[in-house]
Amino acid sequence: MLKRWIIMVLVVIGLSTQGCTSITAALDRYVDSAEGYEFLYLNSWVPVTVKDGPQLVLHDLIETTENVSVIINPVPDGKTLEDLGTPSEVGYKLWKNALLPNPVGRRAELISAESHDVNGQTYYLLEFAVDAPDLQRHNLASVAVRRGKLYTFNLSTTGRRWAQAEPTFRMIVDSFSVS
Repeated sequence: MLKRWIIMVLVVIGLSTQGCTSITAALDRYVDSAEGYEFLYLNSWVPVTVKDGPQLVLHDLIETTENVSVIINPVPDGKTLEDLGTPSEVGYKLWKNALLPNPVGRRAELISAESHDVNGQTYYLLEFAVDAPDLQRHNLASVAVRRGKLYTFNLSTTGRRWAQAEPTFRMIVDSFSVS
């Protein structure tokens, strides 16, 4: 994880020293103190209401299929993220049950699944590629268990946008934290 963090810092420094606008200049912080989570998001993303959907959904004003969402589910008392499975096992469960419904012709692949610890809190970082006849998508998710709840933060974008903004999207997903 330290290696990944160092690489991300170097990317940000490199971009800002080349005369480009700093990535963080386009980011705002979202905080939900009642539910106990926060994250960075692009200031071009706006909240939308999804009936019977996730706790929160923000989508891009122009690329409306690009979005972040927060899903909160209860977990049995005393269960930790590790009790729910390894990062790969949790990734496959989320893929099958929540994040990536599988309509006919759509194929999803879990590209990576890893665990990291921030201040004693375990997070699983999951990466999915989704192929369908009419589109390619990329999803990143951060998953944590805190106070008897499973928090799933998911970022979904088109393959084209992923190619353009991967470092920013990784920074956003890495910024998700629960308290």
